[in-house]
Amino acid sequence: MMNPRVKSVTPLDGYKLRIEFNNGEIGEYDCTPLHEFGVFKELKNVGYFKMAKVVGGTVAWPNEQDICPDTLYLDSVKVVEQSV
Repeated sequence: MMNPRVKSVTPLDGYKLRIEFNNGEIGEYDCTPLHEFGVFKELKNVGYFKMAKVVGGTVAWPNEQDICPDTLYLDSVKVVEQSV
């Protein structure tokens, strides 16, 4: 069975991404550990980090950095939405 894909993404403070998956789950993914890896060093720039968008079921940035959707799903901390 395939893991869910990204439906929407919202960049948060602290280099975190709030991700809504196509199965309805919501997770927060911390991008800080990626800053040590070559192509992802550009994400340290907060303005650039906030350009994250959904491309092909995952999260990507303008200079073609992207994160495997399976990694985003498996490594994100799932958030329980509080109904108001």
